[in-house]
Amino acid sequence: MYFFLLNLSVLDLGCISTTVPKSMANSLWDTRAISYTGCVGQVFFFVFLIATEYFLLTVMAYDRYVAICHPLHYGTLLGSRACVHMAAAAWASGFLCAVLHTANTFSLPLCHGNAVDQFFCEIPQILKLSCSDAYLREIAVIVVGVCLDFGCFVFTVVSYVQIFRAVLRIPSQQGRHKAFSTCIPHLAVVSLFVSSGMFAYLKPPSISSVILDLVLTFLYSVFPPVVNPFIYSMKNQELKDTMWKLMTGCF
Repeated sequence: MYFFLLNLSVLDLGCISTTVPKSMANSLWDTRAISYTGCVGQVFFFVFLIATEYFLLTVMAYDRYVAICHPLHYGTLLGSRACVHMAAAAWASGFLCAVLHTANTFSLPLCHGNAVDQFFCEIPQILKLSCSDAYLREIAVIVVGVCLDFGCFVFTVVSYVQIFRAVLRIPSQQGRHKAFSTCIPHLAVVSLFVSSGMFAYLKPPSISSVILDLVLTFLYSVFPPVVNPFIYSMKNQELKDTMWKLMTGCF
């Protein structure tokens, strides 16, 4: 589990580093300019890191499933070599998604200017600038990606259904609490990641606006990577005591 948390931390740091520094620099210099190469780099690394994180969270769901439903076989099913292979598969899948989306997006001719209504280069905003018939190829790639993401989501849900069934069969309340406590951080991170992305991309077009799009994009691209370390650190009693002291001290 800690090996996967290390990978998740690297991905969260990369997500923040891809979008926030350039946005802060533009705010300080009162500009919205970004070079074509910089925009390509932002799209590639953002898709790469976000897709890899989603695949990694799916792998971590399997890790929790094995740890709770088959604890005696954990060392066999999830040894160090298996963990490395699954993490490498998540990184490779994210890289492939990034290559496909970036190549398709930036092969499109732009017919509606070059101003993106976001604080970073985002594929949906770039597609709005493309010619009306030229973006269908990228839409097809997005549909395939959505199907893959839905498969990962179903796998995570099924894993947690099995986990909850196994936990509820534990006779002692202390044992159930301990088992739940190992799953709650991951479940909270997955819920935050999926819900923020769904709000950003599945909202009705009738309520779409520039300000709302900015807020929702911030919620799914910046907020989860910032909050994830705190969610997993809540298992640390010293950190919880410090947070409680800070909160009580403010009041």
